Amino acid sequence: MKVELINYTPEPEKTVAAAARLCYSPVGATQLMEDFTEGKVEHFLDMLMKLGHMSPTEHVTFTFAIEGVSRALSHQLVRHRIASYSQKSQRYVSEDQFAYVIPPTIEANPQAKAMLVKKMEEIQRVYEELSLLVPKEDARYILPNACETKLVATFNCRSLYNFFQHRCCQRAQWEIRELAHKMLAEVKKVAPRLFTRAGAMCVTDRVCPEGSMSCGLLEKLLDADNRKKQVEGY
Repeated sequence: MKVELINYTPEPEKTVAAAARLCYSPVGATQLMEDFTEGKVEHFLDMLMKLGHMSPTEHVTFTFAIEGVSRALSHQLVRHRIASYSQKSQRYVSEDQFAYVIPPTIEANPQAKAMLVKKMEEIQRVYEELSLLVPKEDARYILPNACETKLVATFNCRSLYNFFQHRCCQRAQWEIRELAHKMLAEVKKVAPRLFTRAGAMCVTDRVCPEGSMSCGLLEKLLDADNRKKQVEGY
């Protein structure tokens, strides 16, 4: 899997802080970016995160190039609707000898991997035969969820927070969880303060929305917090 941040709003943290400044002070548009020191930017971002006032974060966007992921992942990804997607077309791009993603559990099981590889080779052969008889847009109906795809995806910051809350969670499916962590690492390179509280809710807020289906990580984190407080004398 390859994830690269290929574009983003210039000065994203300053832009979000300026939008917040407009909400909380009488300054006009021409003054928004004036005398905006790094300290003031940090102050406004910290205030937004603590208050949960996320609407100013919608003013900045981040665009990712994503490769080496499966169609199974892309079907999950587009459920995050407040985003823009462009995906490699199976109508116009031939899938002869298509690449495919092998889940770690299958990779670790020789018998299961042999079964999957054999079936993929069969599907590749049938796809190539079908392509000689019908248009690629119809031959593609034989292709599997494992088929590799490429995307460009653009999110605003607020939508990314929602994406990270759901997909960095241990209960998220393994492939999209890996994607979420790679995307989070990318945006933290260019806007670390803006994404300081981004991630699974058990990690960022010590809350688990999964109820009885919790993976148990929250309990471990809370236990670690309590031990740390005891060591520090709280």
